[in-house]
This record gives sequence, C-alpha cells and structure tokens, in this order.
Amino acid sequence: MEFGIQFFPDVSPQEKSGQDYWGDALRLCDHFDELGYTNVRTVEHYFLPYGGYSPNPHIFLTAASQRTKKAKLVTGAILPVFNHPLKMAGEIGMLDSISGGRLECGFARAFLPHEFERFGIPLDESRERFTEGVESIRRLLEEENVTVEGKYHSFQNVTSLPRPVQKPRPPFWVAAIATPETFETAGRLGYGIMAIPLVGSHMASLIRLYRQAWKDAGHPGNGRITLAFHMFCHEDHDKAVAIARDPLNHYLKSVVDAASAWTGGTVSKDYPDYGKLLSALAKETFESQVEKNGAWVGTPEEIRKSIAAYNEVTGGFDIASMQVNFHTISYEDALASLRLFSREVMPHFA
Repeated sequence: MEFGIQFFPDVSPQEKSGQDYWGDALRLCDHFDELGYTNVRTVEHYFLPYGGYSPNPHIFLTAASQRTKKAKLVTGAILPVFNHPLKMAGEIGMLDSISGGRLECGFARAFLPHEFERFGIPLDESRERFTEGVESIRRLLEEENVTVEGKYHSFQNVTSLPRPVQKPRPPFWVAAIATPETFETAGRLGYGIMAIPLVGSHMASLIRLYRQAWKDAGHPGNGRITLAFHMFCHEDHDKAVAIARDPLNHYLKSVVDAASAWTGGTVSKDYPDYGKLLSALAKETFESQVEKNGAWVGTPEEIRKSIAAYNEVTGGFDIASMQVNFHTISYEDALASLRLFSREVMPHFA
C-alpha cells in the first residue's frame, strides 16, 4: 500500500487566508520525499469554504512539483464540465513537462449544485459533458491533428502543446462517491478509481463492481484504487482526538452545507439518490467516522488496526490519500502527525 497526501481546503478567509493555507501545504510538501509519501493531490472546487480555495489544481501541483522530486502529482479531481478540453489538455501537457513526467490525471463529474448554477450548466448535462470531455482530452494527449465534433465542444485539426512526457499520456483516474455506473465505467475504460468512503457501508460492493468491470474488459491486473481518509496520528490518544475532532466535524458540516441543495428539493437524473446520500452524510460525526475506519485518528497502533480492518473489508486498495491539515489543523501538528505516521505506521504496510 502507498500513502499520499491530499490537500482539501475547507476554510473561509476569516479562518485562514489562502496565502497561509497554501503556504502551509507547500511547507509540508518539503518533507514528502524524506518521509516516503508517494503522491500529492488536490481538488477543483469553487466559491464556498468547502474546496473554494482550489479552483485550479494544476497551479498548486506545479508549485508542489518543485518541493518534492519523487512524489506523483495527482489531480483529485479536475472537472471537465466547467472547462474546455483544449485548455485542460494544454495544462496537463505543461505540468507533465514541468514535473518530468510525474502527473496523474483524476477527473470528476462535480456534484455540488451551487457550482452548476453559478456556471450556468444544467445538472442533467453532467454525465454527457464528463464523458465527452475526458475522451476529448484523452485524444488530445495521445494524438496529433485531432478533430472533434462534440455536443458541447468542437474543434478541428488541433495538436495540443506541449506534448506530455509520459507516453501515450499520463495515467487517468475517475473520482467517485456512490454512483455504481461511475465505478463500472472507470473499470471498463481501464482507468483508476479514486473514491471517498465517507458514508462507508457500500464501498466494498462498489469496489467489486469496479474490479469486475476491469476484468470483463480484459485489462491486465486488478485495476488501481485510491481511497481518501482524514488522518491524524499522535503518541497520545486523547491529544489526537482533542486536536482532530472539531476540524473533522467542521469538514463534515462544510460538505453538507455546500451540497445542501440535494436535501432541499434539487433532483437530477445524473445524480440518483443524492438527497438520501446527503441525508446520511449529515448524520456523520467524528466518532462515527473513526468507528467505521473512514477517519484514522489516534495512536500509531490504533491507526494500524484501522487501516488493516478497512483494507480487509474492501478486499484491498492501492493508495491511501490522506488529509492531514483539514480545516484549521496547524502546520506544526500536521507535520508531527506525518512524521509519526511515516515512522510507526507505514513500515507495517510496505
């Protein structure tokens, strides 16, 4: 199992400035190579404290590429629904060049109604725009002189520059929360899956769907699976809980608030049962997340047990992408947690 770090800002300017948040994130990146963290990831979201500090993951990952020389740089994830494929392909090629071929591209459909409303895009176009956008980007990265006549974007005889370092292109990932079709499609296309086990109980069955679709499509191996977790490691259990409880509860509240339209009457054919999903998420707390092993908080021994238990339940996964400075956890506390986790937890899963 590999361990990487995800930066998912969930703060307002009144709580922490963008300068301070990303400054802390980059200072943490300085330690990844020595501590053995194999990838760094960030998201694309807009406008609200939940993710709003990260409208373009490529900008942060370019800076991170100069602070770590080994870690993969992962978009987790970029949103084709809000971007033109020509621009996204160009940015991917540029970052892959700057990083010497360390970029891995995660894509998502987006799921926050307020973002669709502000961009003026109907929720019911989400799946079509995602499918068309990812395929256009794939062709632009793999081919030259590309012509696409799409429903949403069309272009003729385009060669995207710079060409990616990795051939035929950087690896692709698909981000998913709970839609079975997304897991199956990623497996069929031979893309990795990056998932968020916040609600937890159905993740094992969704992973089985992904692996079966991968196998049925004839791809070698068993696919690639990244799961996201909150993590805080401390030698003293009570101190770990005291530091991490409020920030994690704040994160849970911020995602529910950002997606509140799903419980306020918004419906879409592309997001079946998202009202039920958000209602379930609204009931989650620090205690329930730790109990379900969706958050790893405690001593090294306790966290080792959590990882082993979740790995067994899911049938195994490849990468744990961990949030370590969620909400207002300080740089100093996050770094101490990273160091202890590296020394006392990671060797058990090498």
